[in-house]
Amino acid sequence: MRTLYQRDARVMAGIEKLRFFPLEVVEGRASTLIDPAGRELLDLSATWTASGLGHGHPAVVDAVTKAAATAPGAGTLSAVHPDAVALAEELLALVPGSGERRVYLGHAGSDANDVALRACRHYSGRRTVLAFERSYHGGLGTAMAVSGQQADAGHTQDPDVVFLPYPNPLRPLTGDIESTVDTILGQVRRELEKNSVACLIVEPILSDGGLVVPPRGFLTKLQALCREFGVPLICDEVKVGLGRPGALHAFSDDGIEPDIAVFGKALGGGLPLSAAVGPADILDHPAASALLTTAGNPVCTAAGRAVLRTLIHDGLPARAREAGNRFMASLHRTADGHGTDGGRSAERIGDVRGRGLAIGVELVKNRSTLEPDRELAQRVVYRAWQLGAVVYYVGGNVLEITPPLVITDAEIDSAAAILDQAISDAMAGKVKDEEVEPYVGW
Repeated sequence: MRTLYQRDARVMAGIEKLRFFPLEVVEGRASTLIDPAGRELLDLSATWTASGLGHGHPAVVDAVTKAAATAPGAGTLSAVHPDAVALAEELLALVPGSGERRVYLGHAGSDANDVALRACRHYSGRRTVLAFERSYHGGLGTAMAVSGQQADAGHTQDPDVVFLPYPNPLRPLTGDIESTVDTILGQVRRELEKNSVACLIVEPILSDGGLVVPPRGFLTKLQALCREFGVPLICDEVKVGLGRPGALHAFSDDGIEPDIAVFGKALGGGLPLSAAVGPADILDHPAASALLTTAGNPVCTAAGRAVLRTLIHDGLPARAREAGNRFMASLHRTADGHGTDGGRSAERIGDVRGRGLAIGVELVKNRSTLEPDRELAQRVVYRAWQLGAVVYYVGGNVLEITPPLVITDAEIDSAAAILDQAISDAMAGKVKDEEVEPYVGW
């Protein structure tokens, strides 16, 4: 009898696969995934943050069950229904901004970013999009074409995108992060002075490009430049927003109000749902230019409303901040030489960084050169899976730790111990070439 993974290999299209190890799952509960043999694994990815409330959260289950039983149609294309309108109202109340604003509801961050970008171009009549190197904004359309990081090497770059360096405190362009920020902002200003820019899109935390946390104040200065030139600033909150960074919004760490904020992944509680919140004069026109038949459907919007209620009622942003501090403290102990292997693995940890439960552990060949070590990252995530945890790497060599926001302290301590052991074991050669070879990853 073929395994589930073997059956998948025979029928599922390779173009939608990003695999790091042969993960088979048949059930999920909170922060736990269960494989066909009944083995429990700690989920440190939350399906790339899409399962932000964990698996099978009662509030989402209840909302979806009720909505599915009496769903009034399957979308908002040519009709309105209560949950879609209420979700939009609730998002407007939770996302800071002023003036007349509207909400686009979609299926994923990809289409929400795509719509926001196209709407800005139509509104201004300009074509240039300013984006950042190693950014990721989606897997289709304009959102894909202005992403600096792509799993698909055959994607077509938008001819009117200008990529800017993202400020990385570990690897500053000019020797120190302050002058690096000044250099980047100088590049932004020069582009804006050309009067051809339709919008600037930025991730408040560069996620798939390596979980890079920019220095505080960067977004504030970026927004000030955009406002000086009347150019909309789009904040892509899809992966790192909605409670994960220890605040409801990742952009709020700098206290800004983006012109357009884009949400996805966790918004749907595991179901396909996204949103773009921004000015009416941008998102209202042209009518019928972003049509997805089942966008804003009753089941997904009911789930979205349950997610927002739970985030607020259960205080999950604050919990994410506390949980992230606990997790990073354990990871720093390993990085400081207090791991299971007597400190040998510390030399291979170049950085531990993050906000809340968006955490990155950068693996390097040595701390002196900070040369990225993708091979070690491949082996560490594989070994962690063998030891009972699901974690992936981004940016080529950074372990991305984004567990469900409901992860417990005991689970955090267990996960930190597994990662400590996985790094040590991978360095000791306990993962073989033939084991990781089939899994390309990023």
